[in-house]
Amino acid sequence: MLNDPNRLFDYLKALHIHSKSIEHPAVFTVEESKALRGKIDGAHVKNLFLKDKKSNLFLISALEDTKIDLKTIHDVIGGQGRVSFCSADQLREHLGVEPGSVTPFAVLNDTEKRVNAILDERLMAYDIINVHPLVNTMTTSIARGDLVTFMTETGHKPLIIKVGEASTADD
Repeated sequence: MLNDPNRLFDYLKALHIHSKSIEHPAVFTVEESKALRGKIDGAHVKNLFLKDKKSNLFLISALEDTKIDLKTIHDVIGGQGRVSFCSADQLREHLGVEPGSVTPFAVLNDTEKRVNAILDERLMAYDIINVHPLVNTMTTSIARGDLVTFMTETGHKPLIIKVGEASTADD
């Protein structure tokens, strides 16, 4: 099964990457995650799975408070024209996860290497990064460098760039 966390954990172990996971009720939004997670040290992530007009695919992972301008992000990430969100079917087809479970770990399922992985530089300022392990009923903590190693080992060396700004109370 593509969205099996145990398959992911086995892959991480094979790479000698340490991670720590906790289980929780399913969360579908950043706000739900904030309410349920309690105190988990490190950065918490939001993920956008996007496509451009030429059907290039982009998985952007950024700090949960990052404001990303969808009208201009294509200029930042190298897209061919404006981007839009991928459908749930495209999410399942390319990343093997369900809506609400998007995660940088999902590049493990992109065996065709179609997805361009992007990590926001603000996110990469944290030592520990917290993401879903292919399902939204768990949170996995992983060291920043180990996340990059994992993604690179899957054939998705991430582009690390500034994708947005911190949201303000007025956003």
